[in-house]
Amino acid sequence: MEVVKYSAKYKQAWDAFVRASKNGTFLLLRDYMEYHADRFTDHSLLFYHKGKLVALLPVNEVGLEVQSHGGLSYGGFITDKRMKATLMLEAVQAMKLYFRELGFRSILYKAIPHIYHQLPAEEDLYALFRNGAMLYRRDASAVVEMGGAVKYSKDRRWRLSQGKRATLQAGQSEKYADFFELEKELLQEKYGAVPTHTAEEMQLLASRFPENIKLYTATDAGELLAGVLVYETPTVAHAQYIATSARGRHLHALDVLLDWLLTEVYPHKKYFSFGISTEEQGHYLNEGLIRNKESYGARTIVHDFYELTF
Repeated sequence: MEVVKYSAKYKQAWDAFVRASKNGTFLLLRDYMEYHADRFTDHSLLFYHKGKLVALLPVNEVGLEVQSHGGLSYGGFITDKRMKATLMLEAVQAMKLYFRELGFRSILYKAIPHIYHQLPAEEDLYALFRNGAMLYRRDASAVVEMGGAVKYSKDRRWRLSQGKRATLQAGQSEKYADFFELEKELLQEKYGAVPTHTAEEMQLLASRFPENIKLYTATDAGELLAGVLVYETPTVAHAQYIATSARGRHLHALDVLLDWLLTEVYPHKKYFSFGISTEEQGHYLNEGLIRNKESYGARTIVHDFYELTF
């Protein structure tokens, strides 16, 4: 097993492998990873077995620690259909030796949730277990299995019926600045926080990945009442950002918009993800937030984070 540090000359090989992989998504392409390259010291790796590229690992370094890339929601080993359990054991061992020889002490590893896998791809979790990795964080993420048996709650159905009485228009939009202004106000009011991305960053990413990043809005006479920014991958439509105005809440605009996305825009996807409802490394569950997501028929999957010492 040969381990090679990523540099720009490997961009074409990296991106081609991600596109053909069984668990990679557009977030793991270099044009997405590097839009904020100035914030991270990249130390991503390529793994070759008998001269063939068999795995990628998107990571950055912080002091004596290696981390699954800090600018991504997930980013463990990216593999293709040739990856098997014994080969992954070799890859993890090679990774440990590589980083240990450079003086690094540990890696914080974000597994790629199984809903993003196009084929079973949890060889890494077994290999981490075999090497003594410790689970240090577990997030609860609310996901709708499209076409599944779980339906909207009674309260959600009532809100949706009220929303459909208004003259709301649901559709795709390019008004990222307006949406992010709404998102900023909502996050500040509820959590004293700001969005991870700026409107300018999201417009840049959407221009690079127009088939994967889409903004949908509900409006009334041109007034923005609610919006959902969706990250599309082969198996998942993920609501990266959700926002609604005070008037939008009164008119139940978000209910109308989400119902349209679930029933008309994305019924062909395997999953619709509302994202996590946990804080403090998974130890605090925002029960009101997850109940709201569950009212649309979502149920919980977990997103696991491991620490492996070298």
